[in-house]
Amino acid sequence: MDRQPYVRSEEKDGIAIIEFFHPAHNSLPGHLLADLRDQIIAEGYKNHINIIFLKSGGDRTFCAGASFNELASIKNQDEGKHFFMGFADVINAIRTCGKIVVGRIQGKTVGGGVGIAAACDYAIATKYASVKLSELAVGIGPFVIGPAVERKIGLSAFSQMALNATEWQTAQWAKSKGLFQEAFDSTEQMDEYIDHFLNILNGSNPAALKELKKVFWHNTDHWDQLLIERAQTSGRLVLSTHARDAINGFLNA
Repeated sequence: MDRQPYVRSEEKDGIAIIEFFHPAHNSLPGHLLADLRDQIIAEGYKNHINIIFLKSGGDRTFCAGASFNELASIKNQDEGKHFFMGFADVINAIRTCGKIVVGRIQGKTVGGGVGIAAACDYAIATKYASVKLSELAVGIGPFVIGPAVERKIGLSAFSQMALNATEWQTAQWAKSKGLFQEAFDSTEQMDEYIDHFLNILNGSNPAALKELKKVFWHNTDHWDQLLIERAQTSGRLVLSTHARDAINGFLNA
């Protein structure tokens, strides 16, 4: 089994399959986020690609969010902004790539991982895919991913997740709020449906899919600047004593 971190792309009959992996529960350090951003953008430019299918390796956690080791190493606001732009860039890549992005959410997802799932145009999960926005618990807040999550589940449900930062919400809760479009009892059922759904989408009119992508992301052109501002906010807060103590407590637990 491959235990080295990676982001890899594979193309099959008009579908770009992008997979990321990190042995620490698919947490994403900066270089993996940059690779993920670049591969989404690259596949978006290709005329022969109709759909981008985004997944993570392993069978348990979809994405544990950001790398806590990198988070703990931030020394100033510029480093903080750069760090938090990692997830911002991935969300903006999904938003602007011009392709419908389907996400496979096989297990728990936290923080930035919830942001990636929310940015997907269609997220297909299992009942094991509990979700949590843990940022407030480490002295920050889900500022960068907030627009993507709020866009999918609304302000009330986003507020619930943001403030109740230590409690998991179930996959069925996430489906009821619109974060997930499907939530299956098993991985096998999920993957069978994904194959079926991708085949249907891949046979659809590419021009219609492109126009639908524009409709889905209407009124988000300001996100380029908005997510920069949110990254600056997080980059400032992560330097606070409260955040430092919380992050070190997590690392030393």
